[in-house]
Amino acid sequence: MKEIILVSACLLGINCKYNGGNNINKDLLNMGQDFLFIPICPEQLGGLPTPRKPCEIVNQQKIMTEDGEDKSAEYQKGAEESLQIAVLTGAKLAILKENSPSCGSQYIYDGTFSKVKIKGQGVCARLLRENGFRVISENEMNILLQKT
Repeated sequence: MKEIILVSACLLGINCKYNGGNNINKDLLNMGQDFLFIPICPEQLGGLPTPRKPCEIVNQQKIMTEDGEDKSAEYQKGAEESLQIAVLTGAKLAILKENSPSCGSQYIYDGTFSKVKIKGQGVCARLLRENGFRVISENEMNILLQKT
């Protein structure tokens, strides 16, 4: 049986990114025959539309749009829904989009909307880790190649 892995839907070419586009990763798609990928978009699962205003984590606390709208509740809901999907599918690993306020596993933007990245993790990545799931970014996919 193939290993079940949650994957940020944008990495699989689904147009769910804040600007309506995607972050397709062809190397990841090429691994799809060896794994069962379950696409998730925590922002959409939290009720946000696509496209939507970009958000960043401000002061390591709230998720805000640049014009000051608090979207923390939507991001938290999306993270909780993603956790439920992980539990229900039996996934043990998630490959999430780095730098995202939901999915960043090692880096996020600094909350100033100046494109500066800092060490940190998004809401979904954090919640999955707190519940025992392994979370990596698309930049760490070589871990999967070692298994095939």
